[in-house]
Amino acid sequence: MTTPAVDVEDLERRVKDVYREVALAPERAYHFEMGRPLAERLGYPPDLLDQIPAAALNSFAGVGYYLDLAAPRPGDRVLDLGSGSGTDSFALAYLVGANGHVTGVDMTDEQLAKAERLRAQTSCQNVEFVRGYIQDPPLPDRSVDLVVSNGVINLAPDKPAVFRAAARVLAPGGRLALADIVSEHPLTEAITCNAELWASCIGGATQIDAYLAAIEDAGFEVMKVRDNTAYEFLSTSAQGATRTYGIKSISLLAVAPS
Repeated sequence: MTTPAVDVEDLERRVKDVYREVALAPERAYHFEMGRPLAERLGYPPDLLDQIPAAALNSFAGVGYYLDLAAPRPGDRVLDLGSGSGTDSFALAYLVGANGHVTGVDMTDEQLAKAERLRAQTSCQNVEFVRGYIQDPPLPDRSVDLVVSNGVINLAPDKPAVFRAAARVLAPGGRLALADIVSEHPLTEAITCNAELWASCIGGATQIDAYLAAIEDAGFEVMKVRDNTAYEFLSTSAQGATRTYGIKSISLLAVAPS
C-alpha cells in the first residue's frame, strides 16, 4: 500500500474541525449519521447501549458493529483507536468488567474532554482516555489483548503504520477488531489528494484488497470480513462515490501471531 500525497497537516486540521463539532454539537446535521438510532441499526444490542452514557451515544459516529467479532472477555485489556466521545470504550469497559481495562486514544481535545467528563460522572474506574495518534498510541509493547477501532482508520494517511502500531501493543495471540470505510475499486489521485474528501470519509477509503494486505503485512491473520449493509452515506458526494468506486463499510477480525 502506498501512502497518498494528501496534505497531512491540512487533513488533521479538517478532521479535528469536524469531530470537535461532533463532540460539542451532536444535534447538528453532518455528512454522516450519528446517535443511538444509528448504533441500533448497525447492530449494537439495546441492552448494551443502555450501559453507555447517553451523551456519548449522541456523538456516536461509527460505521459498523464489530463487538461480536471482537468477543471481549472479562479481564481483557483493550485499546480503542480513535475513541471519540467514548461509546465503544464505555461499552467495552462494561463487557470486560472490573478486572479488565480500556484505554481510549484520540487526537481531538474536545472529544477527549467530553469522554473524560462522562467517565467522571459515571465513576467508571476501568476506562481512561488519553491524547494521542492512532498510528503511535502511547501504550507499551504487548500491553493489551484487544485493539478496536470504528470508522477512524480510513482517516489516517498512513494506514500501514496504524496496523503496525496495533501489532506492537498486542500481546501474542491478541485480536484486532474494527469497522471502517473501504472501496471496491482504487480511488483516483484527485480524490486521494483532497483533504476535504478525506475528512468526509471518502478520500481515505483504501481499496479493500490493499487494506487487508496492509493488515497481513503487519503480521496479522485476517479471520473474518463482512459488509455492513445497514450503514448509509448521507452526502451526495459519498453516495456518488459509492456507485462509482464501491465505497462501503466493513467489519473485520484479525489475530496477531501467538
